Amino acid sequence: MFAKGDLVTGAHTVDFETELHVPAQTVVVSLFILGAVMTIMALLLSLDIKFAFFAVLLYGLAGLVWGLDQSHPRLAHWSTVIGLTILVALADTWLAVPGALAMLAIPVAVGAAVIGPGGAVVAGAGASVLLAALARRAGTGIDLAVAGVPLALIWATVGILAAIYEREAYLAGWSWQQFRRAQALLEETRDRRAELHQALQELAAANLQLTRLNQQAQALRQMAEEARRTKEEFVANVSHELRTPLNMIVGFSEMILEAPDSYGHIPPALLADLAVIQRNSQHLSSLIDDVLDLSQIEAGRAALVKERVELGEIIEAAAIAVRPLYETKGLWLETDRAEGVQLYCDRTRIREVLLNLLINAGRFTEQGGVRVQARQQAGDIIVSVTDTGPGIAAEDQKELFQPFHQVDSSIRRRYGGTGLGLNISKSFVEMHGGAMWVESERGHGATFSFRLPQEPPAPIAGGVARWLTPGWEHVQRTQRPLLPAPVVKARMVVLERGKSLQKLLSRHLDGVEIATVAGYEEAIEELARTPAQALLVNEPSIGNALERLNNLAGLPQGMPAIVCSVPDAGDAAGALGAEGYLVKPISREALLEALDRLCPHAKTVLIVDDEPDAQRLFRRMLVSTGRGYHVLRAMDGRHALNILREKRPDVMLVDLVMPEMDGFKLLAAKSADPELRNIPALVTSARDPAGQPIVTSAVAITQQGGLSVQQLLDSIEALTRLLSPEKPVGEAHSNSGS
Repeated sequence: MFAKGDLVTGAHTVDFETELHVPAQTVVVSLFILGAVMTIMALLLSLDIKFAFFAVLLYGLAGLVWGLDQSHPRLAHWSTVIGLTILVALADTWLAVPGALAMLAIPVAVGAAVIGPGGAVVAGAGASVLLAALARRAGTGIDLAVAGVPLALIWATVGILAAIYEREAYLAGWSWQQFRRAQALLEETRDRRAELHQALQELAAANLQLTRLNQQAQALRQMAEEARRTKEEFVANVSHELRTPLNMIVGFSEMILEAPDSYGHIPPALLADLAVIQRNSQHLSSLIDDVLDLSQIEAGRAALVKERVELGEIIEAAAIAVRPLYETKGLWLETDRAEGVQLYCDRTRIREVLLNLLINAGRFTEQGGVRVQARQQAGDIIVSVTDTGPGIAAEDQKELFQPFHQVDSSIRRRYGGTGLGLNISKSFVEMHGGAMWVESERGHGATFSFRLPQEPPAPIAGGVARWLTPGWEHVQRTQRPLLPAPVVKARMVVLERGKSLQKLLSRHLDGVEIATVAGYEEAIEELARTPAQALLVNEPSIGNALERLNNLAGLPQGMPAIVCSVPDAGDAAGALGAEGYLVKPISREALLEALDRLCPHAKTVLIVDDEPDAQRLFRRMLVSTGRGYHVLRAMDGRHALNILREKRPDVMLVDLVMPEMDGFKLLAAKSADPELRNIPALVTSARDPAGQPIVTSAVAITQQGGLSVQQLLDSIEALTRLLSPEKPVGEAHSNSGS
């Protein structure tokens, strides 16, 4: 066996060879057994008394070895070998046992067993010397007939035991090394297991956080999609509704201006005013067209009628439309005919893109002109419009393609326009699978370019492509995940000074994770750290809480905040005119802690309770402290008032529900009396302030960014269904039939 102490401590150097030795206890037991056998043989066979005495010598040797093993183990081992050698010599010389000298191999074997190979060699040498001495008894020389066989037996035993011991030592050493290695691997495995367990816990927590964030992102995305669709539908509907009256204005103004005679005599001033009306109504119509185009693009309802067309025809058609503008300003316009270049696109949309770029270039250019160029590059067509205008600063280029954005966005800007042309043009180009960009420096003109694929792109699923990143590839999971699926609980952040609302939620809501905070800033930090379904605020003043929430920055968009006023023990005590409130059953520690807080030097305590058992319990709690409390008792409020006026106790314990004058009236009378007002009162009642049928007088709901019409209607419907005293007809009928 290996030493247990070495195994536990994990020592690097252990003399494991000593562990191969036979313990002294085994030798002692063997000697006792041998002595017992000789004693029994002497008694049964009526042998010479010498045999019995020889057995006594065996007992003595066993006792000697046992005694030495307790203090000097090594001396005990050698004593065993020497003692056995002497006993073998006595068996030959004293008992005259035939062949006794052959038993000299026994101490050699015992030496190998209790000491090791060295002990066997020493014991063999000693036995050889003793054998030589005993063999000289008959004459002057060694009698080989007497000593030959025992001598051969002794050294044969030494050789055999040495070979066995060497093999055993090798195997033991190898086993020990393997054990040490296994022990080290076991420790390393335990460390890795602990690290893996911690990593799994952290990964599970991160997975839970990610799941919550995904849920919140899904909800926010749905809200954003709903808001976007509502806005787009609103813009589209309003644009269409505005066109009808606007067409009437434009149509009648054109008719009057073109055929004024059909309306009789119209003064020239009125015709001039009608011209202004027509011009502005046409501008308004153009603006509505731009807004409608933008809404259709964002709503995904703008259709493209693609066909293979000549790029040169589109460029020429756009140039013809803008030449009057350029001629009035004295600007030149150069166009690339792009002969033979065909393009698969929507002819009208691309002409509108090019027309917008040429109009903008002509509007912002005062001297010089504009050049239109087209070139082929890697299967794409790149069209550029370069002007000699004032140029665009780098900081203004970032938002140039945003809707309703212009470089000069002030009211008194020099150049007109709505700021929608570039955004719409860029959208049309992107619908074709292309891109639009600008290259410019202030004072060196600007170059607007757009790239279009020359051949039709491969078909892509319409609604899915907008959410996928180019190059992204979905890899199907082929093995079962090792991590368990996280249990996602609804999470709420509770903001309150006490614990009444937290206890109420924990008691009645299952599967809800509650995080408590004490202040508004701490609530914002908690919501930023981990998403939650709602923020619950427990404040005595609901109006103040709503004002704080409305002025609070950092509240997550779209997350509801619910405000209520759930009283706790401290609030209830203050409302009753008491300094403390304990809910029965009350422990001794809680009672003494409350007394130390209210009146640490109190000596006289008045107990007001209509139950004698409760009075007896509180009295024993106070007397058992050894503080020398003097306890007074009253069965109702009227009796307690008399004691308060006569005895003036240091503190009062009062129950609320009592006959005649209850605790409410007692506390009110004490508060109204200036002489008794300063005596602290501690309410000891079975009425839990947070467990009453009515716990709050109002509930308010607010949300960062406000509530939409649908959310307001859903909230009204849900609250009405929950709080209305009358059930719907169908529900009432169902309940009555059950």
